[in-house]
Amino acid sequence: MTRTESEQKSKQLKQRQSKSSNMAIESKPSSIDPRSGFCNSNSIFYSKRKLTPHPPNPYLDVTTFISSHAHHGEIAFLDASTGRHLTFSDVWLAVDSVASSLSDMGVRKGDVILLLSPNSIFFPVVSLAVMSLGAVISTTNPINTAQEIAKQIADSKPIIAFTTHQLVPKLAESSLRIVILDEHQSIPAVRNARIVATLEEMLKKQPRGDVRVRDRVNQDDMATLLYSSGTTGASKGVVTSHRSLIAMVQIRLVRSKGNEGLEHRFLCTVPMFHVYGLAAFVLALLASGTTVVILPKYDMHDMLSAIEKYRITSIPVVPPILASMVNGADRILSKYDLSSLQLVSNGGAPTSKKVIEKFMERYPAVTILQAYGLTESTAVGAYTNSLEESKRYGTVGLLSPGMEAKIVNPETQDALPVNRTGELWMRGLPVMKGYFRNAEATASTLDSDGWLKTGDLCYIDDDGFIFVVDRLKELIKYKGYQVRYLERVMLDIVYIRMFPQQNLRHC
Repeated sequence: MTRTESEQKSKQLKQRQSKSSNMAIESKPSSIDPRSGFCNSNSIFYSKRKLTPHPPNPYLDVTTFISSHAHHGEIAFLDASTGRHLTFSDVWLAVDSVASSLSDMGVRKGDVILLLSPNSIFFPVVSLAVMSLGAVISTTNPINTAQEIAKQIADSKPIIAFTTHQLVPKLAESSLRIVILDEHQSIPAVRNARIVATLEEMLKKQPRGDVRVRDRVNQDDMATLLYSSGTTGASKGVVTSHRSLIAMVQIRLVRSKGNEGLEHRFLCTVPMFHVYGLAAFVLALLASGTTVVILPKYDMHDMLSAIEKYRITSIPVVPPILASMVNGADRILSKYDLSSLQLVSNGGAPTSKKVIEKFMERYPAVTILQAYGLTESTAVGAYTNSLEESKRYGTVGLLSPGMEAKIVNPETQDALPVNRTGELWMRGLPVMKGYFRNAEATASTLDSDGWLKTGDLCYIDDDGFIFVVDRLKELIKYKGYQVRYLERVMLDIVYIRMFPQQNLRHC
Protein backbone atom coordinates (compact mmCIF):
# COMPACT_ATOMS: atom_id res chain seq x y z
CA MET A 1 0.00 0.00 0.00
CA THR A 2 1.36 3.42 -0.95
CA ARG A 3 1.55 6.31 1.51
CA THR A 4 -1.24 8.12 -0.37
CA GLU A 5 -3.51 5.06 -0.21
CA SER A 6 -2.75 4.65 3.49
CA GLU A 7 -3.59 8.30 4.21
CA GLN A 8 -6.81 8.01 2.21
CA LYS A 9 -7.88 4.91 4.16
CA SER A 10 -7.07 6.66 7.43
CA LYS A 11 -9.22 9.64 6.41
CA GLN A 12 -12.10 7.33 5.43
CA LEU A 13 -11.78 5.56 8.80
CA LYS A 14 -12.09 8.83 10.73
CA GLN A 15 -15.13 9.82 8.67
CA ARG A 16 -16.72 6.43 9.36
CA GLN A 17 -16.09 6.74 13.09
CA SER A 18 -17.56 10.26 13.17
CA LYS A 19 -20.59 9.13 11.23
CA SER A 20 -21.09 6.20 13.59
CA SER A 21 -21.21 8.52 16.61
CA ASN A 22 -23.57 10.96 14.90
CA MET A 23 -25.93 8.28 13.61
CA ALA A 24 -26.09 6.64 17.03
CA ILE A 25 -27.54 9.74 18.68
CA GLU A 26 -30.06 10.69 16.02
CA SER A 27 -33.71 10.66 17.11
CA LYS A 28 -35.79 7.60 16.33
CA PRO A 29 -38.26 7.65 13.42
CA SER A 30 -41.94 7.72 14.31
CA SER A 31 -42.88 4.55 12.41
CA ILE A 32 -41.43 2.03 14.87
CA ASP A 33 -43.43 -1.03 15.90
CA PRO A 34 -43.62 -0.67 19.72
CA ARG A 35 -43.73 -4.44 20.15
CA SER A 36 -40.66 -5.51 18.14
CA GLY A 37 -38.83 -2.19 17.81
CA PHE A 38 -38.67 -2.72 14.03
CA CYS A 39 -39.02 0.19 11.62
CA ASN A 40 -40.38 -0.73 8.20
CA SER A 41 -39.13 2.44 6.54
CA ASN A 42 -35.43 1.71 7.16
CA SER A 43 -35.43 -1.96 8.33
CA ILE A 44 -33.70 -1.06 11.61
CA PHE A 45 -34.54 -2.55 15.00
CA TYR A 46 -34.45 0.05 17.80
CA SER A 47 -34.00 -0.64 21.50
CA LYS A 48 -37.17 -0.74 23.56
CA ARG A 49 -35.27 0.07 26.75
CA LYS A 50 -35.12 3.58 28.21
CA LEU A 51 -32.01 5.54 27.31
CA THR A 52 -30.24 7.95 29.65
CA PRO A 53 -29.10 11.08 27.76
CA HIS A 54 -25.38 11.03 27.02
CA PRO A 55 -23.29 13.74 28.74
CA PRO A 56 -23.02 16.64 26.25
CA ASN A 57 -19.64 17.93 27.46
CA PRO A 58 -17.17 16.91 24.72
CA TYR A 59 -14.21 17.28 27.09
CA LEU A 60 -15.00 14.49 29.53
CA ASP A 61 -12.88 11.45 30.36
CA VAL A 62 -14.38 8.26 31.73
CA THR A 63 -12.50 8.54 35.04
CA THR A 64 -13.96 11.96 35.78
CA PHE A 65 -17.40 10.76 34.68
CA ILE A 66 -17.33 7.80 37.07
CA SER A 67 -15.92 9.77 40.01
CA SER A 68 -18.67 12.37 39.65
CA HIS A 69 -21.46 9.89 40.44
CA ALA A 70 -22.92 10.31 43.91
CA HIS A 71 -23.78 7.19 45.91
CA HIS A 72 -23.74 5.83 49.45
CA GLY A 73 -21.25 3.03 48.90
CA GLU A 74 -18.41 2.49 51.37
CA ILE A 75 -16.16 -0.37 50.26
CA ALA A 76 -15.32 -0.34 46.56
CA PHE A 77 -12.98 -3.33 46.07
CA LEU A 78 -12.19 -6.26 48.34
CA ASP A 79 -9.66 -9.04 47.76
CA ALA A 80 -11.42 -12.34 48.47
CA SER A 81 -8.16 -14.16 49.25
CA THR A 82 -6.71 -11.67 51.75
CA GLY A 83 -9.60 -9.51 52.91
CA ARG A 84 -7.66 -6.38 51.93
CA HIS A 85 -10.04 -3.69 50.73
CA LEU A 86 -10.20 -0.19 49.28
CA THR A 87 -12.97 2.25 50.20
CA PHE A 88 -14.26 4.59 47.50
CA SER A 89 -12.21 7.37 49.08
CA ASP A 90 -9.13 5.12 49.01
CA VAL A 91 -9.68 4.43 45.32
CA TRP A 92 -9.87 8.07 44.25
CA LEU A 93 -6.90 9.09 46.38
CA ALA A 94 -4.91 6.22 44.89
CA VAL A 95 -5.97 7.16 41.35
CA ASP A 96 -4.76 10.73 41.88
CA SER A 97 -1.46 9.55 43.36
CA VAL A 98 -0.75 7.14 40.51
CA ALA A 99 -1.78 9.74 37.93
CA SER A 100 0.60 12.27 39.51
CA SER A 101 3.44 9.74 39.45
CA LEU A 102 2.80 8.83 35.82
CA SER A 103 2.68 12.50 34.86
CA ASP A 104 6.05 13.04 36.52
CA MET A 105 7.37 10.08 34.53
CA GLY A 106 6.42 11.87 31.32
CA VAL A 107 3.17 10.08 30.52
CA ARG A 108 0.99 12.25 28.32
CA LYS A 109 -2.25 12.08 26.38
CA GLY A 110 -2.19 9.32 23.77
CA ASP A 111 0.63 7.33 25.38
CA VAL A 112 -0.09 3.60 25.76
CA ILE A 113 0.42 1.91 29.13
CA LEU A 114 0.53 -1.89 29.32
CA LEU A 115 -1.15 -3.68 32.23
CA LEU A 116 -0.06 -7.30 32.66
CA SER A 117 -1.66 -8.58 35.84
CA PRO A 118 -4.11 -11.07 37.32
CA ASN A 119 -7.22 -9.68 38.99
CA SER A 120 -6.35 -7.28 41.78
CA ILE A 121 -7.92 -4.46 43.79
CA PHE A 122 -5.28 -2.23 42.20
CA PHE A 123 -6.16 -3.17 38.61
CA PRO A 124 -8.94 -0.51 38.58
CA VAL A 125 -6.66 2.08 40.22
CA VAL A 126 -4.03 1.80 37.49
CA SER A 127 -6.63 1.74 34.69
CA LEU A 128 -8.49 4.81 35.95
CA ALA A 129 -5.27 6.74 36.63
CA VAL A 130 -3.99 6.11 33.11
CA MET A 131 -7.25 7.13 31.43
CA SER A 132 -7.58 10.26 33.60
CA LEU A 133 -4.43 11.56 31.92
CA GLY A 134 -5.76 10.87 28.44
CA ALA A 135 -3.31 7.99 28.14
CA VAL A 136 -4.44 4.58 26.89
CA ILE A 137 -4.68 1.39 28.95
CA SER A 138 -3.83 -1.82 27.09
CA THR A 139 -4.33 -5.08 28.97
CA THR A 140 -3.01 -8.53 28.21
CA ASN A 141 -3.62 -12.07 29.43
CA PRO A 142 -1.16 -13.11 32.17
CA ILE A 143 -0.94 -16.62 30.73
CA ASN A 144 0.21 -15.33 27.34
CA THR A 145 3.74 -16.31 26.44
CA ALA A 146 6.56 -13.77 26.32
CA GLN A 147 6.43 -14.03 22.52
CA GLU A 148 2.68 -13.29 22.40
CA ILE A 149 3.13 -10.32 24.71
CA ALA A 150 6.07 -9.09 22.61
CA LYS A 151 3.80 -9.05 19.52
CA GLN A 152 1.27 -6.91 21.35
CA ILE A 153 4.02 -4.57 22.54
CA ALA A 154 5.38 -4.25 19.00
CA ASP A 155 1.92 -3.29 17.73
CA SER A 156 0.71 -1.01 20.54
CA LYS A 157 4.09 0.54 21.45
CA PRO A 158 3.52 1.16 25.18
CA ILE A 159 5.98 3.32 27.09
CA ILE A 160 5.47 1.82 30.57
CA ALA A 161 4.23 -1.55 31.85
CA PHE A 162 2.61 -2.41 35.18
CA THR A 163 3.04 -6.03 36.25
CA THR A 164 3.65 -8.35 39.20
CA HIS A 165 7.05 -9.60 40.28
CA GLN A 166 6.21 -13.11 39.02
CA LEU A 167 5.40 -11.84 35.53
CA VAL A 168 8.44 -9.57 35.11
CA PRO A 169 10.39 -12.24 33.15
CA LYS A 170 7.77 -12.02 30.37
CA LEU A 171 8.76 -8.38 29.86
CA ALA A 172 12.50 -8.71 30.38
CA GLU A 173 13.37 -8.40 26.69
CA SER A 174 11.01 -5.52 26.00
CA SER A 175 13.14 -2.58 27.22
CA LEU A 176 9.95 -1.13 28.72
CA ARG A 177 10.04 0.78 31.97
CA ILE A 178 8.34 -1.49 34.51
CA VAL A 179 6.30 -0.67 37.61
CA ILE A 180 5.82 -3.51 40.11
CA LEU A 181 2.26 -3.94 41.37
CA ASP A 182 2.83 -6.26 44.35
CA GLU A 183 2.93 -4.84 47.84
CA HIS A 184 5.67 -5.72 50.32
CA GLN A 185 7.68 -7.53 47.67
CA SER A 186 11.38 -7.10 47.06
CA ILE A 187 12.17 -5.94 43.54
CA PRO A 188 13.08 -9.04 41.52
CA ALA A 189 16.51 -9.26 39.95
CA VAL A 190 15.63 -10.13 36.38
CA ARG A 191 18.24 -9.69 33.70
CA ASN A 192 17.50 -6.81 31.28
CA ALA A 193 14.31 -5.81 33.15
CA ARG A 194 14.04 -2.02 33.56
CA ILE A 195 12.19 -1.79 36.89
CA VAL A 196 11.80 1.91 37.66
CA ALA A 197 9.19 2.04 40.43
CA THR A 198 6.65 0.17 42.52
CA LEU A 199 2.96 0.90 42.91
CA GLU A 200 3.58 1.07 46.65
CA GLU A 201 5.91 4.04 46.08
CA MET A 202 3.41 5.71 43.75
CA LEU A 203 0.61 5.44 46.30
CA LYS A 204 2.70 7.42 48.79
CA LYS A 205 2.96 10.36 46.42
CA GLN A 206 0.99 13.45 47.34
CA PRO A 207 -1.68 13.92 44.64
CA ARG A 208 -1.62 17.12 42.62
CA GLY A 209 -4.99 18.61 41.80
CA ASP A 210 -3.90 19.86 38.38
CA VAL A 211 -2.88 16.45 37.01
CA ARG A 212 -6.10 15.54 35.22
CA VAL A 213 -6.47 18.84 33.40
CA ARG A 214 -2.91 19.02 32.08
CA ASP A 215 -3.97 17.52 28.75
CA ARG A 216 -7.55 18.15 27.72
CA VAL A 217 -9.27 14.84 27.04
CA ASN A 218 -12.00 14.60 24.42
CA GLN A 219 -14.71 11.97 24.60
CA ASP A 220 -13.62 10.74 21.17
CA ASP A 221 -10.04 10.13 22.32
CA MET A 222 -8.85 6.54 22.64
CA ALA A 223 -9.16 5.21 26.20
CA THR A 224 -8.50 1.47 25.95
CA LEU A 225 -6.71 -0.82 23.53
CA LEU A 226 -7.80 -4.39 24.16
CA TYR A 227 -6.47 -7.27 22.09
CA SER A 228 -8.35 -10.35 21.05
CA SER A 229 -7.21 -13.79 22.17
CA GLY A 230 -5.75 -14.51 18.75
CA THR A 231 -6.99 -18.10 18.40
CA THR A 232 -7.00 -17.73 14.62
CA GLY A 233 -3.80 -15.87 13.87
CA ALA A 234 -2.68 -12.31 14.44
CA SER A 235 -4.77 -10.55 17.06
CA LYS A 236 -6.09 -7.03 16.54
CA GLY A 237 -6.17 -4.09 18.90
CA VAL A 238 -9.71 -2.84 19.50
CA VAL A 239 -9.79 0.95 19.90
CA THR A 240 -12.40 2.10 22.40
CA SER A 241 -13.04 5.77 23.13
CA HIS A 242 -13.99 7.55 26.35
CA ARG A 243 -17.38 8.17 24.72
CA SER A 244 -17.97 4.44 24.28
CA LEU A 245 -16.91 3.66 27.86
CA ILE A 246 -19.15 6.42 29.25
CA ALA A 247 -22.08 5.09 27.20
CA MET A 248 -21.38 1.58 28.49
CA VAL A 249 -21.34 2.78 32.12
CA GLN A 250 -24.64 4.61 31.59
CA ILE A 251 -26.25 1.48 30.16
CA ARG A 252 -25.10 -0.61 33.11
CA LEU A 253 -26.36 2.01 35.53
CA VAL A 254 -29.77 1.77 33.86
CA ARG A 255 -29.74 -1.98 34.50
CA SER A 256 -29.15 -1.41 38.22
CA LYS A 257 -31.97 1.14 38.58
CA GLY A 258 -34.41 0.11 41.27
CA ASN A 259 -31.67 -1.40 43.42
CA GLU A 260 -30.66 1.89 45.02
CA GLY A 261 -30.38 1.63 48.78
CA LEU A 262 -29.94 -2.13 48.67
CA GLU A 263 -26.59 -3.56 49.70
CA HIS A 264 -25.28 -5.50 46.73
CA ARG A 265 -21.97 -7.31 46.55
CA PHE A 266 -20.70 -8.55 43.22
CA LEU A 267 -18.09 -11.28 42.93
CA CYS A 268 -15.63 -10.72 40.10
CA THR A 269 -14.80 -14.18 38.81
CA VAL A 270 -14.06 -12.98 35.27
CA PRO A 271 -10.61 -11.76 34.17
CA MET A 272 -10.28 -7.99 34.35
CA PHE A 273 -8.06 -7.88 31.26
CA HIS A 274 -11.09 -9.04 29.25
CA VAL A 275 -13.66 -6.51 28.03
CA TYR A 276 -16.41 -7.85 30.31
CA GLY A 277 -14.23 -7.70 33.42
CA LEU A 278 -12.94 -4.25 32.53
CA ALA A 279 -16.33 -2.83 31.59
CA ALA A 280 -18.39 -4.18 34.46
CA PHE A 281 -16.03 -4.67 37.39
CA VAL A 282 -13.33 -2.06 36.83
CA LEU A 283 -15.60 0.76 35.65
CA ALA A 284 -19.40 0.47 35.77
CA LEU A 285 -19.94 -0.96 39.24
CA LEU A 286 -17.62 1.68 40.69
CA ALA A 287 -20.01 4.35 39.43
CA SER A 288 -22.98 2.68 41.14
CA GLY A 289 -21.37 2.53 44.58
CA THR A 290 -21.41 -1.28 44.61
CA THR A 291 -18.85 -3.42 46.42
CA VAL A 292 -16.83 -5.67 44.12
CA VAL A 293 -15.21 -8.70 45.75
CA ILE A 294 -12.33 -9.87 43.57
CA LEU A 295 -11.05 -13.40 43.00
CA PRO A 296 -7.40 -13.20 41.89
CA LYS A 297 -8.03 -16.33 39.82
CA TYR A 298 -11.01 -18.56 39.23
CA ASP A 299 -11.52 -21.70 41.28
CA MET A 300 -14.92 -23.28 41.99
CA HIS A 301 -14.20 -23.78 45.69
CA ASP A 302 -12.87 -20.22 46.06
CA MET A 303 -15.92 -18.83 44.28
CA LEU A 304 -18.41 -20.69 46.45
CA SER A 305 -16.46 -19.92 49.64
CA ALA A 306 -16.39 -16.21 48.74
CA ILE A 307 -20.16 -16.18 48.17
CA GLU A 308 -20.65 -17.60 51.64
CA LYS A 309 -18.00 -15.54 53.45
CA TYR A 310 -18.75 -12.13 51.90
CA ARG A 311 -22.53 -12.59 51.41
CA ILE A 312 -22.27 -12.11 47.67
CA THR A 313 -25.52 -11.18 45.91
CA SER A 314 -24.46 -11.42 42.24
CA ILE A 315 -21.95 -13.40 40.19
CA PRO A 316 -21.10 -13.59 36.48
CA VAL A 317 -20.77 -17.05 34.95
CA VAL A 318 -20.39 -18.77 31.60
CA PRO A 319 -22.29 -21.91 30.56
CA PRO A 320 -19.67 -24.44 31.80
CA ILE A 321 -19.78 -22.90 35.30
CA LEU A 322 -23.58 -22.77 35.29
CA ALA A 323 -23.72 -26.43 34.26
CA SER A 324 -21.29 -27.34 37.05
CA MET A 325 -23.48 -25.57 39.61
CA VAL A 326 -26.50 -27.52 38.36
CA ASN A 327 -24.80 -30.92 38.14
CA GLY A 328 -23.10 -30.55 41.53
CA ALA A 329 -26.01 -28.86 43.32
CA ASP A 330 -26.39 -31.51 46.05
CA ARG A 331 -22.73 -31.35 47.01
CA ILE A 332 -22.56 -27.55 46.74
CA LEU A 333 -25.68 -26.81 48.79
CA SER A 334 -24.67 -29.23 51.52
CA LYS A 335 -21.27 -27.59 51.92
CA TYR A 336 -21.78 -23.87 51.21
CA ASP A 337 -24.29 -21.28 52.40
CA LEU A 338 -25.40 -19.53 49.22
CA SER A 339 -28.50 -17.92 50.72
CA SER A 340 -27.26 -14.40 49.94
CA LEU A 341 -27.04 -15.06 46.18
CA GLN A 342 -29.75 -13.28 44.17
CA LEU A 343 -28.48 -12.92 40.61
CA VAL A 344 -26.41 -15.02 38.21
CA SER A 345 -25.45 -13.29 34.96
CA ASN A 346 -24.68 -15.71 32.15
CA GLY A 347 -22.58 -14.57 29.18
CA GLY A 348 -20.83 -16.20 26.27
CA ALA A 349 -23.71 -18.27 24.91
CA PRO A 350 -27.46 -18.64 25.41
CA THR A 351 -28.48 -21.09 28.12
CA SER A 352 -30.80 -23.96 27.26
CA LYS A 353 -34.27 -24.30 28.70
CA LYS A 354 -33.20 -27.51 30.43
CA VAL A 355 -30.27 -25.89 32.26
CA ILE A 356 -32.29 -22.81 33.29
CA GLU A 357 -35.15 -24.92 34.63
CA LYS A 358 -32.79 -27.20 36.53
CA PHE A 359 -30.95 -24.22 37.97
CA MET A 360 -34.22 -22.59 39.06
CA GLU A 361 -35.26 -25.86 40.67
CA ARG A 362 -32.05 -26.23 42.66
CA TYR A 363 -31.52 -22.51 43.39
CA PRO A 364 -35.10 -21.13 43.53
CA ALA A 365 -34.11 -17.78 45.11
CA VAL A 366 -31.63 -16.94 42.34
CA THR A 367 -32.54 -15.18 39.08
CA ILE A 368 -30.62 -16.01 35.90
CA LEU A 369 -29.93 -13.15 33.48
CA GLN A 370 -28.48 -13.38 29.97
CA ALA A 371 -26.17 -10.95 28.19
CA TYR A 372 -24.59 -10.52 24.77
CA GLY A 373 -21.72 -8.28 23.75
CA LEU A 374 -18.37 -8.15 21.96
CA THR A 375 -15.04 -6.52 22.61
CA GLU A 376 -15.89 -4.36 19.59
CA SER A 377 -19.10 -3.18 21.28
CA THR A 378 -17.56 -2.59 24.74
CA ALA A 379 -19.41 -5.68 26.03
CA VAL A 380 -22.73 -4.02 25.15
CA GLY A 381 -25.39 -5.47 22.86
CA ALA A 382 -28.38 -7.12 24.48
CA TYR A 383 -29.48 -8.48 27.84
CA THR A 384 -32.38 -9.84 29.85
CA ASN A 385 -33.25 -7.91 32.97
CA SER A 386 -35.72 -10.18 34.73
CA LEU A 387 -36.54 -13.83 35.22
CA GLU A 388 -39.56 -13.35 32.99
CA GLU A 389 -37.33 -12.17 30.13
CA SER A 390 -34.84 -14.98 30.73
CA LYS A 391 -37.64 -17.55 30.51
CA ARG A 392 -37.85 -16.77 26.81
CA TYR A 393 -35.48 -19.68 26.41
CA GLY A 394 -32.60 -19.30 24.00
CA THR A 395 -32.67 -15.51 23.86
CA VAL A 396 -29.75 -13.24 24.73
CA GLY A 397 -32.24 -10.49 25.50
CA LEU A 398 -33.54 -7.18 24.21
CA LEU A 399 -31.25 -4.58 22.65
CA SER A 400 -29.37 -2.48 25.19
CA PRO A 401 -30.51 1.17 25.58
CA GLY A 402 -29.53 3.29 22.59
CA MET A 403 -28.41 0.34 20.49
CA GLU A 404 -29.72 -0.28 16.99
CA ALA A 405 -29.65 -3.54 15.04
CA LYS A 406 -30.11 -4.91 11.57
CA ILE A 407 -30.55 -8.50 10.48
CA VAL A 408 -28.77 -8.71 7.13
CA ASN A 409 -28.91 -11.39 4.46
CA PRO A 410 -25.22 -12.41 4.10
CA GLU A 411 -25.56 -13.00 0.35
CA THR A 412 -27.72 -10.09 -0.82
CA GLN A 413 -26.88 -7.63 2.00
CA ASP A 414 -30.61 -6.86 2.27
CA ALA A 415 -31.94 -5.97 5.72
CA LEU A 416 -34.55 -8.45 6.95
CA PRO A 417 -37.70 -8.05 9.08
CA VAL A 418 -38.73 -9.90 12.27
CA ASN A 419 -38.28 -13.67 12.55
CA ARG A 420 -35.83 -13.85 9.64
CA THR A 421 -32.31 -15.16 10.18
CA GLY A 422 -29.28 -13.23 8.99
CA GLU A 423 -26.09 -11.62 10.26
CA LEU A 424 -26.56 -9.32 13.23
CA TRP A 425 -25.26 -5.79 12.67
CA MET A 426 -25.20 -3.35 15.58
CA ARG A 427 -24.74 0.40 15.89
CA GLY A 428 -24.50 2.69 18.88
CA LEU A 429 -22.18 4.78 21.03
CA PRO A 430 -20.50 1.74 22.66
CA VAL A 431 -19.23 0.47 19.28
CA MET A 432 -15.44 0.65 18.81
CA LYS A 433 -13.65 3.33 16.81
CA GLY A 434 -11.92 0.60 14.80
CA TYR A 435 -8.95 -1.75 14.85
CA PHE A 436 -5.65 -0.15 15.83
CA ARG A 437 -3.53 0.81 12.82
CA ASN A 438 -5.52 -1.59 10.65
CA ALA A 439 -7.79 0.37 8.31
CA GLU A 440 -8.39 -2.67 6.10
CA ALA A 441 -9.71 -4.85 8.95
CA THR A 442 -11.77 -1.93 10.24
CA ALA A 443 -13.37 -1.36 6.84
CA SER A 444 -14.39 -5.03 6.65
CA THR A 445 -16.02 -4.93 10.10
CA LEU A 446 -17.48 -1.40 10.28
CA ASP A 447 -19.43 -0.20 7.25
CA SER A 448 -19.62 3.41 6.05
CA ASP A 449 -22.68 4.09 8.23
CA GLY A 450 -21.06 2.82 11.41
CA TRP A 451 -22.68 -0.64 11.51
CA LEU A 452 -20.64 -3.30 13.32
CA LYS A 453 -20.84 -6.66 11.56
CA THR A 454 -20.87 -9.17 14.41
CA GLY A 455 -20.51 -12.36 12.37
CA ASP A 456 -23.33 -13.93 14.40
CA LEU A 457 -26.35 -15.38 12.62
CA CYS A 458 -29.43 -14.25 14.55
CA TYR A 459 -33.10 -13.44 14.31
CA ILE A 460 -35.21 -10.98 16.29
CA ASP A 461 -38.71 -12.10 17.23
CA ASP A 462 -42.04 -10.24 17.33
CA ASP A 463 -41.25 -8.89 20.81
CA GLY A 464 -37.74 -7.64 20.00
CA PHE A 465 -35.79 -10.51 21.62
CA ILE A 466 -32.55 -11.54 19.91
CA PHE A 467 -31.76 -15.21 19.32
CA VAL A 468 -28.26 -16.31 18.28
CA VAL A 469 -28.50 -19.22 15.85
CA ASP A 470 -24.97 -19.84 14.57
CA ARG A 471 -21.79 -18.22 13.30
CA LEU A 472 -21.54 -16.72 9.83
CA LYS A 473 -18.08 -18.23 9.47
CA GLU A 474 -17.11 -21.76 10.36
CA LEU A 475 -16.31 -22.69 13.93
CA ILE A 476 -13.07 -24.22 15.14
CA LYS A 477 -12.43 -26.59 18.02
CA TYR A 478 -10.45 -25.43 21.05
CA LYS A 479 -9.91 -27.96 23.85
CA GLY A 480 -13.10 -29.71 22.80
CA TYR A 481 -15.19 -26.53 22.68
CA GLN A 482 -16.74 -24.88 19.63
CA VAL A 483 -15.21 -21.42 19.49
CA ARG A 484 -15.78 -18.39 17.29
CA TYR A 485 -13.70 -18.08 14.13
CA LEU A 486 -13.21 -14.33 14.39
CA GLU A 487 -10.79 -12.91 16.94
CA ARG A 488 -13.58 -11.29 18.92
CA VAL A 489 -14.25 -14.42 20.94
CA MET A 490 -16.82 -14.27 23.68
CA LEU A 491 -16.18 -14.77 27.36
CA ASP A 492 -16.30 -18.58 27.26
CA ILE A 493 -12.96 -18.71 25.51
CA VAL A 494 -11.24 -16.59 28.11
CA TYR A 495 -12.47 -18.98 30.79
CA ILE A 496 -11.33 -21.99 28.80
CA ARG A 497 -7.84 -20.56 28.33
CA MET A 498 -7.40 -19.25 31.86
CA PHE A 499 -9.53 -21.46 34.05
CA PRO A 500 -9.96 -25.12 33.02
CA GLN A 501 -13.20 -26.53 34.45
CA GLN A 502 -12.85 -27.39 38.10
CA ASN A 503 -13.64 -30.88 39.35
CA LEU A 504 -16.51 -30.56 41.80
CA ARG A 505 -14.96 -33.25 44.00
CA HIS A 506 -12.51 -30.58 45.13
CA CYS A 507 -15.28 -28.15 46.17
